[in-house]
Amino acid sequence: MSTFWHDNLPKLGQMFGAIAIFLAVLAVIFFIAGRANGKMQRPVAIVVFLGPALLLLLFGLLGPAVRTFLLSFKGSASHHWVGFSNYKWLFTDPSMRIVLKNTVFWILFTPIVTTGLGLLLAVLLDRMRRESVAKSLIFMPMAISFVGASIVWQFVYKYANPNQPQVGLMSSLARHLGFGPTNWLLTQPLNTFLLMIVFIWSQAGFAMVILSAAIKAVPADVMEASALDGAHGWKLFRGITFPMVRSTFIVVLATMVVATLKLFDIVRASTGGNFGTSVLANEMYSETFVRFDAGRGAAMAIILFVLVFPALIFNIYNLRRERSIA
Repeated sequence: MSTFWHDNLPKLGQMFGAIAIFLAVLAVIFFIAGRANGKMQRPVAIVVFLGPALLLLLFGLLGPAVRTFLLSFKGSASHHWVGFSNYKWLFTDPSMRIVLKNTVFWILFTPIVTTGLGLLLAVLLDRMRRESVAKSLIFMPMAISFVGASIVWQFVYKYANPNQPQVGLMSSLARHLGFGPTNWLLTQPLNTFLLMIVFIWSQAGFAMVILSAAIKAVPADVMEASALDGAHGWKLFRGITFPMVRSTFIVVLATMVVATLKLFDIVRASTGGNFGTSVLANEMYSETFVRFDAGRGAAMAIILFVLVFPALIFNIYNLRRERSIA
């Protein structure tokens, strides 16, 4: 016990000292803001309320981003410059090509299916009685972390030898249908799509709730007028419902794209990125914290940022356009 306190007491002292300094500075700022009046009141208020946020963004976001960018041009130990070697390796290494291909598959398939399924569920459930019960059940996986969802789906994809009882749901169904059990997570490229199902199962409820709220916000008189004009079913959805919720659909789709690009948990918990299932975020973690190559890990982080940035810009542009129209 004495050794523990001897080793950690200086660190605890530094931590409490930093907290005390932060609180003291904060108290001084608020004291000055309270004494300000007249013409100085507004500038001081801006500095008090906006200054700390800008400082946190500068040191907590912009600083690490610049450091990551610089590290991407350095070697594994971050001591010497290697130029674009990390980026060249990223796009020319055969194993990394598989990772990039998987990442592209995730981007092209998962967000569209997740958002489309959420829209379909929103349209269908809005016509049901006690829709809140069904929506709550569908939304429930959203409360589970990706790691928890991966563990749940392990019981679906679990494989045992053919001469043993099949605990996995898919293997049991395959045996009842007359097929032999398969080690699903080792079968390429099926295993990648099976991991996508975990993401869709977890996030479709989120898309459904957001799109359902947008559908309910469509003016009732517009729907009634369209029904009187003979618009029903698919025609009503295509001509009225979807155009009215298009902006929300795009926002949810962009959110799913960002979530897909930074996806790490499902792949790591299910296969560890083995058997041809790894994606860019998982490899970024592996290179940085398993193989201790900070340069390559930083290069992957920059590529992820470059891929995410257009989705964010498009999302902001779409929101501003909708506000200008409104």
